[in-house]
Amino acid sequence: MAETMERSEDFVRLTDPFRRELLAHCYRMLGSVHDAEDLLQETMLRAWKSFERFEGRSSLRTWLYRIATNACLRALENRSRRPLPSGLGAPSNAPDGSLGRARPEVPWLQPMPDVLLGGGAGAGTGFAAGGGGVDHGDPASVVASRAGVRLALIAALQHLPPRQRAVLILREVLAWRAAEVADLLGISVFAVNSLLQRARAQIDQAALAEETVREPSDPRRRALLDSYAAAFEAGDMAAISRLLAEDVVLEMPPYADWFSGRDAAVRFLSSRQVIAGGRVRVVLTGANGQPAVANYHLTEAGVLEAHSIQVLTLNQEGDEVTRMSVFQDLSLFPAFGLETAPGTLPARDR
Repeated sequence: MAETMERSEDFVRLTDPFRRELLAHCYRMLGSVHDAEDLLQETMLRAWKSFERFEGRSSLRTWLYRIATNACLRALENRSRRPLPSGLGAPSNAPDGSLGRARPEVPWLQPMPDVLLGGGAGAGTGFAAGGGGVDHGDPASVVASRAGVRLALIAALQHLPPRQRAVLILREVLAWRAAEVADLLGISVFAVNSLLQRARAQIDQAALAEETVREPSDPRRRALLDSYAAAFEAGDMAAISRLLAEDVVLEMPPYADWFSGRDAAVRFLSSRQVIAGGRVRVVLTGANGQPAVANYHLTEAGVLEAHSIQVLTLNQEGDEVTRMSVFQDLSLFPAFGLETAPGTLPARDR
């Protein structure tokens, strides 16, 4: 018994520093925070069962990535890709009309809360809100876990076959050498380079390029987020319009409808009585290394109801919102450390 406990303690001590980056790796592969958490648990269980046979011929990190990657590849064998509405077809041309039916049967792409990748709510966004604090445990692990999780890249990765996806992530996002990837996947270096070439040809290069673009972490961005939150809470359509880029995209899974352009986005929002009526309350948070907003609707009875998580993409100058990805999935709120039916919301620091 004592020997088993000691082995368990050793396992936890040695593997815990890699949990965040392994979670991010599973998320990149699967496009779902819930599935990523499940696969991380499966990875750790498999690793625990095999820990006595780990001989150290590769690093512990490489060994864990091999287990996680193979678990993800198995999981993807019978699963379809996770899309965003903007990846399924042309934008809707009727922003004043009713949305089509919700499509919960579609396995939609999900956002990844920054708080799960080693930062508090709002990590990477220049502010803190909604509870939680920055975890300064292992800086190298935090950096690795947060690399390459921007929403555009995760959406683009979903278009790749699983093995191509794994190679692209390991080579382009995590910067592993071809020989390391070949050893992890049990294939030749030639096969790795061939898979990488095909993956590069298929993926949206703009999504990869976006990884080198970082939204500014200066007061201008904080001012925009404060203005955005205040405008939504006030139902001020003119103020919202001034914060949106001319070519802004608005999408709202589980609805397949999406809108392109400032005019269409504002017309849609104006047609929503809850928003236009100023009955929205927000909590600032962070997802995919981007600013995010948790939306709550205030009912006529004065009750707060969780509604959606908005992940915002800003332009490089930090003065316009270029994409609003609004995830109407209440199961996401606990992952962000947020309640679905709070009595009150935390005050935003101004």
